[in-house]
Amino acid sequence: MSALRPPARGGLGLSRLGLRLAGSRRFQIIAERIPLLRRIGRREGDALFDIVAGFVHSQVLYALVELRVLHMVHDGPQTVQALAARTGLSPERMQLLLQGGAALKLLKRCRDGRFDLAVRGAAFLAVPGLEAMVGHHHVLYRDLADPVAFLKGETDPELARFWPYVFGAAGAVDAEVTAKYSLLMTESQGLVAEDTLRLVDLMGVKRLMDVGGGTGAFLAAVGRAYPLMELMLFDLPIVVAAAPERLAAAGLGGRFTVHGGSFRDDPLPLGADAISLVRVLFDHSDETVKLLLSRVFAALPPDGRVIIAEPMSGGAVPHRETDTYMAFYTAAMKTGRTRSAAEIGELLSAQGFTGIKVFPGFRPYVASAVTAVRPSVPS
Repeated sequence: MSALRPPARGGLGLSRLGLRLAGSRRFQIIAERIPLLRRIGRREGDALFDIVAGFVHSQVLYALVELRVLHMVHDGPQTVQALAARTGLSPERMQLLLQGGAALKLLKRCRDGRFDLAVRGAAFLAVPGLEAMVGHHHVLYRDLADPVAFLKGETDPELARFWPYVFGAAGAVDAEVTAKYSLLMTESQGLVAEDTLRLVDLMGVKRLMDVGGGTGAFLAAVGRAYPLMELMLFDLPIVVAAAPERLAAAGLGGRFTVHGGSFRDDPLPLGADAISLVRVLFDHSDETVKLLLSRVFAALPPDGRVIIAEPMSGGAVPHRETDTYMAFYTAAMKTGRTRSAAEIGELLSAQGFTGIKVFPGFRPYVASAVTAVRPSVPS
């Protein structure tokens, strides 16, 4: 697995000198007088304040989403008074929110004082599932209200109850809750499917089984991209109940089979020459992942492929989005962990898979991919 590890960074002595200088207030004052160093210092200062203010930024976005302000200005500029009346805010508080949204470049302020949708705001509305994801962030924010207690394991994260399926069939018993998270997963699966199919070539696969595939959003995308491929879906019975109608509506009638079960308790169905695990591993502990991968190995024929796609940690080179947002999110679920591609490769290798390949994501916070093969001759 050494090929999966990034090269070491050099220059420890220079790095420590740079840290000492950056941490010296005297040097900072001197640097302000030198144009090049002044630009570097102010850029770092802006980045540092962006970290400090990050929670407020996310709360401004959350308020815009909850009040549907971006939708209200989608068709043209609106006055502060009109938006205040439609949302139940006072004009003063609406002005506060709109100014914040404009500062984050989600909105833009017109010369006449009205507010319009900015390019970033339009892009936000166009990303499948992003608005729904932000809409449930109040749960995550409550879980991280005391981050030190959270890290010490002294809290009872609410997010785990939002995603009960991670506890297996016993957890997914409430039809209303199941429908809520199935809808969120479906809405957010579009980008994941798009990036995964750009990263991994499935040409040559005759029958793909998507394990943990919800109501079939990923399979629907695969079916459109590969019109001759047969498709299998495996997930908890309460989750896949809505899948046949969805897959049939996607024009895949006659090409799919749906299988209800829990990989914790049941072997996986046979017959697929490739198995996909899309945003599945990071929901679960290492022990659960080992069990799942052993069942994937058993269900695949010799030379069969497994495709894993999900946001992954940067590992030895931490990634801003996945090693902060995604890592803390999966930790709040209580059962999951955001792993690096190297860690996933090691888990695959331990189960007997070979030919492990890593495909860094175009948008790592959406998905990177790792593929492996069940060897024709047991190792």
